[in-house]
Amino acid sequence: MATNEWKKRCETEWNIKGISMPDGVDWKFVYEAKPFGRNLLRNPAPHGVSQESPPPERELTEFPPEGPPRSEPEGDYTGWTTSREDLGYDASGVPPGVTICYLPNYSWFTLEQRVDLKAEGVWDELLDGFQPDIVIKDWYEESQLHESIYQLRVRLLGTDGQTVISEYTMSPTEQLSEYSHNWKEVSHVFSGYGPGVRYVHFLHRLKNKFMVEFFPTLVTGSTVLVKPSKSGQ
Repeated sequence: MATNEWKKRCETEWNIKGISMPDGVDWKFVYEAKPFGRNLLRNPAPHGVSQESPPPERELTEFPPEGPPRSEPEGDYTGWTTSREDLGYDASGVPPGVTICYLPNYSWFTLEQRVDLKAEGVWDELLDGFQPDIVIKDWYEESQLHESIYQLRVRLLGTDGQTVISEYTMSPTEQLSEYSHNWKEVSHVFSGYGPGVRYVHFLHRLKNKFMVEFFPTLVTGSTVLVKPSKSGQ
């Protein structure tokens, strides 16, 4: 099939008339990559759970589990770069002189991933001129472990993969006065971010606790997608 025919397919099927579509672009590659409306993150549910079902309830065991203590939630982290920050034991609120057998040991578990927009089929002229909306979504579990259990940072990066063109961060505070164990949605739309964007760096941190047993905070449905239209259109 000729290049112009692949280009026509892209224009017709995605309804992107009026957007710059230069002849130098490999339109067969773009068409087969299908960059619009699909999740560009790999392995968006590494813990094997879905926001379509309630978070799993944990069963407390009578005795501590055998073997070495866990330091991160069980899962398949293919596609993610992970790291752990140990926050140490929390002795706040313990009166002087009081002996405590067990104290909670908190840690942050970080998962991050970088999306190469051009490798996913998005072309330069679209990013620089039209600047389509880049939609971010995530769901984290109300684990009730701490008042701060989730942090998100998403950055739009330039051609060098380092320069930050736009950034969104979120660090919510949980209400622990009443028990609630659901998924919480986090979302953001990047629009009008300016020329030069080529990468999306997606990072979230989850707080875990170890006290006799390991108690994680789970995440699912992590999403980065490009829309062929802008907000309000």
